[in-house]
Amino acid sequence: MELAEGGDVFDCVLNGGPLPESRAKALFHQMVEAIRYCHGCGVAHRDLKCENALLQGFNLKLADFGFAKVLPKSCRELSQTFCGSTAYAAPEVLQGIPHDSKKGDVWSMGVVLYVMLCASLPFDDTDIPKMLWQQQKRVSFPTHLGISAECQDLLKRLLEPDMILRPSIEEVSWHPWLAST
Repeated sequence: MELAEGGDVFDCVLNGGPLPESRAKALFHQMVEAIRYCHGCGVAHRDLKCENALLQGFNLKLADFGFAKVLPKSCRELSQTFCGSTAYAAPEVLQGIPHDSKKGDVWSMGVVLYVMLCASLPFDDTDIPKMLWQQQKRVSFPTHLGISAECQDLLKRLLEPDMILRPSIEEVSWHPWLAST
C-alpha cells in the first residue's frame, strides 16, 4: 500500500480550515473519477468519508473498501444493510429502507465536499431523528465563505434527500462546476 504522506481530508481541514474552492474542486474531481470507475466496475464503496480520502501530494486516493459491495450486473438490487458512518449516511440508509448503494455513495460525496468547503458537517449527527429532519429541509451554506452558485447547485443535487432524484455518478461528472476544472 502506498504511503499517503498528506494524511486525510479530515486532518487537512481540521488543521487548515476550509479549503479554497479551487483546491476542493481539484480533489473532488479526483474523487468523482475514482467513484465513477468503481461504479462502472459494479462496486459501491459504502463508506465514503473525509477520513477515507487520503492525500498524496496533490492527489486524492480512496481507502478502506471494507464495506464495499459488488453489485449484481443483471438486475438492480437494493441494499438493506446500514454500514458506514452516520454523519455521511444518506437519509434512506439511516431510515433502514431498501436503497441504491451507488446513490448512497453520491450522498456521502456531497458530505465530503461540504466538509472540504465549510470545515463542518452539513447536518448534526449527534441526534439521528434531528439529523433526518435537517436532511429533509435541505442543506444551507455559511454566507461568509463565498461558495459559488455553481458549487452550491452541485451540493444541493448531491445532498438531495430523495434518492430517485439524486444524480448518478455519471450525472455528477457532467455538472458545470466540475466541467470548469
